[in-house]
Amino acid sequence: MSIQFLTLHHASLIVSDTEKSLPFYRDVLGLKQIERPPLPFPGAWLQIGASPSQQIHLLELDNPDPTTGRPEHGGRDRHVALTVASLDPVLESLEKNQVSYSLSKSGRRALFCRDRDGNAIEFIEQPQ
Repeated sequence: MSIQFLTLHHASLIVSDTEKSLPFYRDVLGLKQIERPPLPFPGAWLQIGASPSQQIHLLELDNPDPTTGRPEHGGRDRHVALTVASLDPVLESLEKNQVSYSLSKSGRRALFCRDRDGNAIEFIEQPQ
């Protein structure tokens, strides 16, 4: 019998300061902060899109990875990839908030950006 995968429930990202990281995820990317279980460490849960079954979990602890010296293009580094109906609002928000990004090298309509801790996030346009 083979494993039948259904969906990715969440991806966890390490952040050095949850409160300083939340504005990027909530305000720039527009993710909704949702209730988090009472855990013995700081962090935040964020909902991706309309479904509460897809999330990004921010886990606060000292960042074991350097924030400098990483590949300039996030596609050459560990990253989380999210699909969006249109890349235009992502571009608009990143530019408005002066967040650096690079376009995908694959030729598809996608881009990569990083949060304040160097975590790379890819946005892939997938029109409905």
